Amino acid sequence: MCMKCNHFKSCILAERNFMSKEVTIEVCAFNLESCVNAEKGGAGRIELCGNPTEGGTTPAPGVLIQARKLVSIQLYPIIRPRGGYYYYSTDEIESIHQDILFCKNIGCDGISIGAQKMDGSLDLELCKRFVEWAYPMKATLNKAFDLSPNLQQSLEDAVEAGFERILTSGGKKAAIDALEILSGLMQQAGDRIIIMPGCGLRSYNVAAIAAATKATEYHSAARIDIANPLTYQNPLVHDLGTVFNASADEVKLIKANAFAALNG
Repeated sequence: MCMKCNHFKSCILAERNFMSKEVTIEVCAFNLESCVNAEKGGAGRIELCGNPTEGGTTPAPGVLIQARKLVSIQLYPIIRPRGGYYYYSTDEIESIHQDILFCKNIGCDGISIGAQKMDGSLDLELCKRFVEWAYPMKATLNKAFDLSPNLQQSLEDAVEAGFERILTSGGKKAAIDALEILSGLMQQAGDRIIIMPGCGLRSYNVAAIAAATKATEYHSAARIDIANPLTYQNPLVHDLGTVFNASADEVKLIKANAFAALNG
């Protein structure tokens, strides 16, 4: 092959690399070890949560402070004072305000948050306040989006509120069950807001989600159940809960499989 051909081939490869779509994995972490594992696995962001059995609530202040010391990647704690619906009382809203200010003061990069009205729709005005309170941190609209009755309208509300992205399973139990809906949300969003598929997303199904949606951000707990390491366990006590740890290897696989699906 002549030098000109070699040069041409190099240019083509360089162009392909330049055009490659990068992938960001956000790990839903429920403890400090998961935060460390997320960064080791190549995640770009952590949504730090407490109470996995309730779908995630605001982490304890001490956990937030230590997490910020342990990891250098983006940290977006969920701000949710309790489990259940996303309609909040006046007192709960004030506690949310204080939690947002605390996250800002300790150097978090953003928050994951949302609010509903009594009819289930997004509370646009309250969401605007959340985003304003968080600034200059960014804000992700959490699963309150999926609980709303009209996802298309909620997307427009999210854009107006100033959210950076929407975490969504397309209103279904898992993202893999909502490929057509997620694809439609991606088209509607354009470059106005990021659509981040999540919920039930693992290394074995992310390629199908990526191929259908063309999303560049994905949310996963990448979790493995950790057995109780204590040598004595009282068989009569069953209310300890379970330790869910993110796996660095699973994070790597999710990222690699999503990248391959987008750039194959």
